[in-house]
Amino acid sequence: MAVSELRLIKHCVEFRPQEELYNLRRFVRGIYVLYKYRQKKNVYDVVYIGMAGGEKKAGIGGRLRSHKKNKPDEWSHFSAFEVWDNIREEEIRELEGILRHIFRKDSHANKLGIQKSFKKLTEIRRETKKEKALERSKPLKK
Repeated sequence: MAVSELRLIKHCVEFRPQEELYNLRRFVRGIYVLYKYRQKKNVYDVVYIGMAGGEKKAGIGGRLRSHKKNKPDEWSHFSAFEVWDNIREEEIRELEGILRHIFRKDSHANKLGIQKSFKKLTEIRRETKKEKALERSKPLKK
């Protein structure tokens, strides 16, 4: 895995075939994405976004092995994004929630795990709307 200078992501591998999941360490913490490769269109459709954040639970490698065992035909490739050691499990869960929230209404995404919305983001959106926090105080002149 290549080393990153990003604040959250330490290492990543992208668009790797399912067979390469056995090259990953089992207890890597972070976010992963499962894709279904469409050869005719040369695209990778997002099937699922997941996380592995707990020290006691399986890492990304273990989660991918579980998906391969339970739903091997639903996905063909994966990406894995390892977080730095100082990133808490709650922060990983927030990243996962935001990404799932983005894909919640995508007709191709989330075939393995339907995500309705990220509750905390929905609450923030309501507060933002109520406070008009993203609106200019004066409209721009045209």
